[in-house]
Amino acid sequence: MTDVQRIVIVGASLAGATAAETLRAEGFSGEVVLIGTESELPYERPPLSKDVLLGKKEPGSAQLHDQQWYDDQSIELRLGTTVTALDPAAKTVTTADGASTSYDELLIATGSRVRRLDVPGGDLPGIHYLRTAAESQALTDAYAAKPRVVVVGAGWIGLESAAAARERGCEVTVIEPQSTALASVLGEQVGELFATLHRQHGVTLLFDTGVEGFEGTDKVTGVRTSAGDVVPADLVVVGVGVQPNTELAVEAGLEVAPADHGSGIVTGPDLRTSADGVFAAGDVVRWDHPLLGHSVRVEHWSNAKDSGAAAAKAMLGQDVVHDAIPFFFTDQYDLGMEYAGDVPRGTSYEVVLRGDPASGAYLAFWLDDDRHVLAGLHVNTWDAIDGIQDLIRSGRAVDPAKLADASVELGEV
Repeated sequence: MTDVQRIVIVGASLAGATAAETLRAEGFSGEVVLIGTESELPYERPPLSKDVLLGKKEPGSAQLHDQQWYDDQSIELRLGTTVTALDPAAKTVTTADGASTSYDELLIATGSRVRRLDVPGGDLPGIHYLRTAAESQALTDAYAAKPRVVVVGAGWIGLESAAAARERGCEVTVIEPQSTALASVLGEQVGELFATLHRQHGVTLLFDTGVEGFEGTDKVTGVRTSAGDVVPADLVVVGVGVQPNTELAVEAGLEVAPADHGSGIVTGPDLRTSADGVFAAGDVVRWDHPLLGHSVRVEHWSNAKDSGAAAAKAMLGQDVVHDAIPFFFTDQYDLGMEYAGDVPRGTSYEVVLRGDPASGAYLAFWLDDDRHVLAGLHVNTWDAIDGIQDLIRSGRAVDPAKLADASVELGEV
């Protein structure tokens, strides 16, 4: 590493900041430059759709470190600065002000951005997206007036936004083109359990329904659906997914997966891209997962931390194999859930439930045709996630009957 004097990280995200922190923890004494478009110090996103929306915490509580920490670690922060180009041959990055910065090694941690609805009225005031700290604060403030809220999209962000709105006394309707909540993530059987949860808390759910446009003049007043109805709304939250910020990589000639293959900057298990000295981490990376046997791109908190740390170690010349099992969690009402694993789209699977969902505490597993555990989740069963991950890592076939039997230890199924 004697020839590496400056490492530049593009993206002052959780992944980028974790990489900077890891570089120092691993003993790197050269320059670390962390460049980010947002003006806020690097922060975690999960609190923005949970405690912040509930009005329990301020967005600043999600910050990883204060300014003094970065100063003490000699990490140069360039916030409010957008990288517009990178040149792997010259080993430089160019920012919007025209300045050029050289690097010896580069980490792309540009994250992702929300998908926006391109429909009539889509730019009306009162339509909110939830990705940044500023957007979370704006939505939190708007909830305080207890408006009629329409949520477009029954994915994780949509459902967490709906739960927070209900807990703060808002009338809530969720509109979703799929047949139930989280259908593309959890499948219809388990997704319907989450739909039931929201119905029990007074949320109106409109499934198999699209959005044709928004009504209003100087402010949104309603959502026009594919059924020809207009759902009244004082406030709309749109949560229809994100897309990775791969434009820099594409323009620089790095290998990037096409959209129909999940997008993302393509790397091996060591998070090295197709360009010498360039690595990727966080939402933007699609890496060859050595345990799962296929490439994955993961848009969740744990992967940002895990891949940021792994990329930093790889940049320091360590042998790195990023094999963390995809993991995410959610909190909605009195439900806490953790999920581990990956079920590739198009995979045939069997769902096995362990425990009674009506009790509010249960497990669910997804098995492939050979009865290997692809993924599992628990709801309000806080000692289960390690056992779920152990089953996935083991790669062994399980007995579905034993898996469903709560009296049998997970290690014995």
